[in-house]
Amino acid sequence: MHICMDQPTNSFDWTQSRAFLAAVDAGSLSGAARLLGLAQPTVGRQISALEQDLGVLLFERSGRSLALTRAGLDLVEHVRAMEAAANRVALSASGQSQAVEGLVRITASDIFSAYLLPRALKQIEALAPQLEIDLVASNEVRDLIRREADIAVRHVRPEQPDLIAKKVRTSTARFYATPEYLKRHGTPATLEALAQHRFISFTDTDQMIAHMKGIGLELKRRNFRYGSASGIVAWELVRQGFGVTIMSEDVGAMTPEVVPVLPEMDPVTFPTWLVTHRELHTSRRIRLVFDILAGFLEKQHRV
Repeated sequence: MHICMDQPTNSFDWTQSRAFLAAVDAGSLSGAARLLGLAQPTVGRQISALEQDLGVLLFERSGRSLALTRAGLDLVEHVRAMEAAANRVALSASGQSQAVEGLVRITASDIFSAYLLPRALKQIEALAPQLEIDLVASNEVRDLIRREADIAVRHVRPEQPDLIAKKVRTSTARFYATPEYLKRHGTPATLEALAQHRFISFTDTDQMIAHMKGIGLELKRRNFRYGSASGIVAWELVRQGFGVTIMSEDVGAMTPEVVPVLPEMDPVTFPTWLVTHRELHTSRRIRLVFDILAGFLEKQHRV
């Protein structure tokens, strides 16, 4: 069932929509209650009231977990856009965007930090020019509980109950090499042929071999003549024609020296999560940065 937001209902309110978004992000009523600092029955009543007002079922309940219905999927994008717009209006109307100041640490992989985050930082600077941003570019999983960073971009959802995780996009990746490398070593037409090529490792080689096996590419350690714990260094080796590696399509599109290998193959998909501590709901500067990053990454996904 499609929900039309062009004809707003008088009974639609932000209390109910906030409970709805919290349930989407948490995946359960108990998780939504923890996010909002409310009792679980209260959150359940707010969502039920929203469903009744709209005349649709937004969630399928299965035990303690929730799954969005088609109507819920239709609604969530509209409500997120309304929430983001409301936040921008509130900042502009109150004149407080200039007053948001202090340090926010964002951790992400070095590749993500170098290629994708700068565009988001321009949006942050426009809304809160007095903020200080420290980019903790690391391929290790930083500990948010111990406050090694305030916000993390991760590709695995954390399980710690004190963290808030929001899936902001499903990212895609492909294999890349330079035209010169492919001219020297041949252009593979199948995964079996690709398995004969030189690869560049930018993580633990054994882990990379295991990940590649999961998508049907059988590699051995002899495939990896070069590698680095730094993703930027490994990508530079690819850019200079030393071999093949897998990389997000966003970064590949920003690197004119490389071309996709096996371009007809479906891309590899992986989730991108935005994670923060519960201070998200008490710190204006962290909340602002979190919301801007979430909106930026969600927009990139839609584009």
